[in-house]
Amino acid sequence: MAFPTAVNGQITDAVTQANISVLGNAPAIAMGSLYTTMAHSLGILYQNSTMAQQHAAISSQAATNLGVIQMYSVNTMAAATAASKLGKSDNSGVLLALLVALAATKR
Repeated sequence: MAFPTAVNGQITDAVTQANISVLGNAPAIAMGSLYTTMAHSLGILYQNSTMAQQHAAISSQAATNLGVIQMYSVNTMAAATAASKLGKSDNSGVLLALLVALAATKR
């Protein structure tokens, strides 16, 4: 009990015990708050990591798709380029003459 004062001793003891309880609980509450904050931060870290993996997978699929499209269009592009070059060159008359000669030999 506290020294004799104008306030009842039981009241001062109750207030003292409440203050000691608050001081005693403060480290536990602080650690609980710290653990909660760490758990939340780790959750956000994992979400960001998952989203980064998803975006990387989408980008790699798009790049693969574009590569396959280019691989399948190589023959078409080569034929178009060759036809364009033949059309612009003087060899078209020679090629036509060869075609006519080949057609005549088959008859």
